Amino acid sequence: MAYAAVNGTELHYRIDGDRHGNAPWIVLSNSLGSDLSMWTPQVAALSKHFRVLRYDTRGHGHSEAPKGPYTIEQLSGDVLGLMDTLKIERANFCGVSMGGLTGVALAARHANRLERVVLSNTAARIGSPEVWVPRAARARAEGMLALADAVLPRWFTAQFIEREPVVLAMIRDVFVHTDKEGYASNCDAIDAADLRPEAPGIKVPALVISGTHDLAATPEQGRALAAAIPGARYVELDAAHISNIEQVDAFTKTVLDFLTGPR
Repeated sequence: MAYAAVNGTELHYRIDGDRHGNAPWIVLSNSLGSDLSMWTPQVAALSKHFRVLRYDTRGHGHSEAPKGPYTIEQLSGDVLGLMDTLKIERANFCGVSMGGLTGVALAARHANRLERVVLSNTAARIGSPEVWVPRAARARAEGMLALADAVLPRWFTAQFIEREPVVLAMIRDVFVHTDKEGYASNCDAIDAADLRPEAPGIKVPALVISGTHDLAATPEQGRALAAAIPGARYVELDAAHISNIEQVDAFTKTVLDFLTGPR
């Protein structure tokens, strides 16, 4: 497995496609409680057009979980540090949920490093202290297994959960083995991040994707984010919170059409 020391933290990453070719780069950023494996449905299609860099957000997967709380500055700084380590000057970016929030910060503050951004199932302000403070406290006190039955049913529609038990079992396995302190510290980062004042300053071409049935980052919040970013496109899929897995084909086509089409 490949690791890079970034901002004092060992980050696990994976590259698909021809690493030494000339294709543009795309960085994929996972949601809270998942890891880089969440992008498996998109990798083959994206690799035909891009060099694909996936990474486990700090506190997730095989990346280190340093003591928190974390900040959105750290999460976005990790992306820049990883790009620097791999000598990637500019890249496209796609993130879901927490990964999308990281994308908002990158697009608002580091536009010179980005080509285009896809902000999926996210908002410039996700949730509230009433959500994140008890969630972080419970993760620290009781562990991830205690959260699984409350959190995972919100990620997918009931129909998908019934239809895809194996997929859900694999996602649950990743969730319950996420480092509890890493998870809680990312909850802290999300809780502290309000990027609504910065979104109107984003000049990077942006696509915002929402899920019609998303309770965590609602379509209303997605539309508000798209409306705040000058020229942003908005697409809504028949999915809940993890739309790239629930609606694989529609998500992948939507992203590729945006990334490979005219500006």
